Amino acid sequence: MLKRVFRSGFLVRSGHTVLTWLITLVLFLHDTDLRRCEEKGDLVEPVVFSLLVLLSVLLYLTVSLMDPGFILSDTVQGPLGGLPLGGLPLGEQEAMLPQTIGPRMRRCGYCLLLQPMRARHCAACQRCVRKFDHHCPWIANCVGEQNHRWFLLYLLVQLGALSWAFLLALSGLSWSPAGWSPWLRTHGVLLVCAGLTGLFSAVVLVLLGCHLYLASTNTTTWEFMSRPRISYLRSWGDGEENPFDRGLVCNLWDFFCVFRAVAWDRVYQRARRDHA
Repeated sequence: MLKRVFRSGFLVRSGHTVLTWLITLVLFLHDTDLRRCEEKGDLVEPVVFSLLVLLSVLLYLTVSLMDPGFILSDTVQGPLGGLPLGGLPLGEQEAMLPQTIGPRMRRCGYCLLLQPMRARHCAACQRCVRKFDHHCPWIANCVGEQNHRWFLLYLLVQLGALSWAFLLALSGLSWSPAGWSPWLRTHGVLLVCAGLTGLFSAVVLVLLGCHLYLASTNTTTWEFMSRPRISYLRSWGDGEENPFDRGLVCNLWDFFCVFRAVAWDRVYQRARRDHA
């Protein structure tokens, strides 16, 4: 029972949400800029900060709970027009796959489904994911074609909330001439909050920078880290050229504004013809 609850991500999501609101509560209860604004009757900063924290939690739960692009059935996307192949013998399925000038579709060795190009099986989720980026233990979910943009937006909002919380925690740390022991008793909890928010801010900043770069080049974490082991990239050439890269503006437009599933094999074929 406990193993099932932990695997479902309930504990991770609950822990993240509780820790977020605990730190927010500490910042309101201690002598920080938030508390001083409340005492002066200026509620703009406390309200805006609370709304930013709420937005970060909502985005976290959205990214954590939404479908990242799980492959649910054997469906060929391409000239066959979405033909389901699950009921056919393996030999007939392979024979009916469209002929391409790139690597053929492969069958997952775990769930036995046909994987579209850029898909990968996630051992943690035990599912195949379209345009697989990585499995994130922080959100207890995969990051893939359907939730990658929301993951990046969550990182942006989370960085804003954490950085602001770090500055608020620092605003409540004032030195007392009574000595270290009384100072730690008074400011210990706030000091821990400053340490946590500062550390998490640095981690989120690095993640945000990495994923902005990946989005701008139309690549994924898995492709960036494992290029020599990926057939469609290995057959493209030994260089760092990416067959899916359409330029900075087009890449960012596709990443943030295209919400449909993309037939990456067709994109690959066009890039192959243009590259030849």
